[in-house]
Amino acid sequence: MIVVTGATGGLGGATVEHLLKRIPADQIGVSVRDTAKAQHFADRGVRVRQGSYEDPAALRDAFAGAEQVLLVSGNDPAADMVGLHRNAIEAAVAAGTRRIVYTSQQGAVPGNPYRPSDFHIATEALLGDSGAAWTALRNGAYGPLDQVLGPWQRTGVIAQPEDGPIPYTDRADIAEATAVVLAGGRSLDGPVTLAAPAAVTFDDFAEIASDLTGRTIERVVVDDEQWVADQIASGVPDQTARLMLTWYQASREGYFAEADPLLAELLGREPRTAADRLAALIAD
Repeated sequence: MIVVTGATGGLGGATVEHLLKRIPADQIGVSVRDTAKAQHFADRGVRVRQGSYEDPAALRDAFAGAEQVLLVSGNDPAADMVGLHRNAIEAAVAAGTRRIVYTSQQGAVPGNPYRPSDFHIATEALLGDSGAAWTALRNGAYGPLDQVLGPWQRTGVIAQPEDGPIPYTDRADIAEATAVVLAGGRSLDGPVTLAAPAAVTFDDFAEIASDLTGRTIERVVVDDEQWVADQIASGVPDQTARLMLTWYQASREGYFAEADPLLAELLGREPRTAADRLAALIAD
C-alpha cells in the first residue's frame, strides 16, 4: 500500500489522482486531518484515515500496512517543522514502511539564505538516519505565477526585488511525477531535483509577457527594504515579508538555478514551461 499525507491539499490531492490512474484504489491510503474532506477518495475505494504530524499515535494507525509513505512537507514558519516531520518519519518506520518519499525543496543545501531550506535539510538528515529507504523530491518553485509576479496584468510592470534564474515548475507536473515514482516507475534514492527544464528571471517573464499580450511589460527592480516596507503597508506581517525576501536573495545567489532532466524523464514528455504557465494565466 502507498499512503499519502496531506491528501486534501493541492499537491497531495493531485498525486492521489494520478496514483488512481496507475494502481488499484485499494492499494492507496491517505492520512488527513479531516476525513470528511477526503470522502471523495473514500467513495472511490481509497483507504482514508485520520492523521496529523502532531499526533504520532494516529499517524502509526494511518500508516499501518504501508510499503511507502509520501510525506508532504509542512510549511508553517511558526511551527517546529523538523519536530513534526520527525514524528511522521518515526511513525512510518514504526509502521514498517519500507520507503519514505519526502517533498523537499530545490536548493535545500547548507548556506541557502531562504530560511525554509533549513528544515528541509534537517528533515533529509532525519530520513538518512531513519533506517528506511528514502527519496527526497527537491521540487522546483511551483507557486501560482500571479503571486510570484504581482499585479503586472493591471500595472504593466513586474515590480519585485532583484532576482535570479529559477526553473518555475508546474505543480501538476510535479504531482504526476511523484505518482510515477511512488507507483514504481523509477527507483530513486536520496535527494533528486524535480524542476522545469529551463530557469528564467523576471526579465525573461517581462519579455514573455510582452510577446504574449502585445503590450510592453516592464521589469522594475525594487530595493529590498522598500519592497519589505511595501509588503508591510499592504498588510503582510513584517516577519513574513522578511522571510519571503530571503527567497529573492537565494535566487539571486543561484541556489534555485539548476535545471534538471529528471522531471521530463519521469513524465515521458516535456514539462510545462514558464511561457506555457504564463499563457494559461493570461487566458484565465
